[in-house]
Amino acid sequence: MTKKPVIEIEYCPKCNWMLRAAYMAQEVLSSFTDEIYAVQLVPSEIAGRYTIRVNDQEIFDRKREGRFPEIKELKQLIRDRVAPEKSLGHSDKSS
Repeated sequence: MTKKPVIEIEYCPKCNWMLRAAYMAQEVLSSFTDEIYAVQLVPSEIAGRYTIRVNDQEIFDRKREGRFPEIKELKQLIRDRVAPEKSLGHSDKSS
């Protein structure tokens, strides 16, 4: 049996990004209830960090991208790694 993926959201608590991270975690859990094991919120010791990983593989970094991910974008990034066949409904990319 293959273990389900863990999504990690590492956020800067000094920047007050915990609520943003919690909101994103809620959205991910709602969309991937059967496909993932957990979403972990990790307070970073590095100022300004907001990084999202799937099984320790970085999929989004705020500093590198110069912005936060949109929820639609985040769901697509996660879906592409954990359940490529899954439809996200209105959150799917436009063809």
